[in-house]
Amino acid sequence: MSAAVEVRRAHAADEPELARMLARAFHDDPVAEWACRSEAARPRMLERFQGTRVRQLLPHEEVWASADLSCAALWAPPGRWKTTVREDLAIMRCMLQPRMWWRTPLIASGMLGLEARHPSGPPHYYLAVLGTDPPRQGEGLGSALLAPVLERCDHDGVGAFLESSKERNVDFYARHGFRVTDEIRLPRGPKMWQMWRDPRP
Repeated sequence: MSAAVEVRRAHAADEPELARMLARAFHDDPVAEWACRSEAARPRMLERFQGTRVRQLLPHEEVWASADLSCAALWAPPGRWKTTVREDLAIMRCMLQPRMWWRTPLIASGMLGLEARHPSGPPHYYLAVLGTDPPRQGEGLGSALLAPVLERCDHDGVGAFLESSKERNVDFYARHGFRVTDEIRLPRGPKMWQMWRDPRP
């Protein structure tokens, strides 16, 4: 972990600011653009979505953030990556906006398809979200936020898994030990890269 970056577990009080930051971080994400084509509606949709994911994952105590909340990594621990029906409904409610309702079945199909392709084993940590505020990108914050859980993966001999929605991020994750295991195309949408990391000895 970079000594210049103070990293801590996030708290419930951090959720509003983390949601806003992650909405900015993912504004130009291909999956976000696929889910919400309206530039005007996308910030609000993303803020609702990211806030929902933060709240869902906070109880696992694996949501990590920089001290100034300019970067966050949302992890699910082994065996806890699968969302419940209630969580799925909360996620889909984020999409219920007048400019998006007609795309809801397509989005639901894509998201459920991703979960169906998620590896059932071996046990692993799942990186659901990693995002950095755009003005702070390139400062090593993402690497610092990955470190606590990846160090635990190595210590405990447990794998890690993620889906990258940007091809340019594949090399970034590869530097941290991830490798591409599959490519998935969302329905009438962009490609995503499934990546797996074996624990390092």
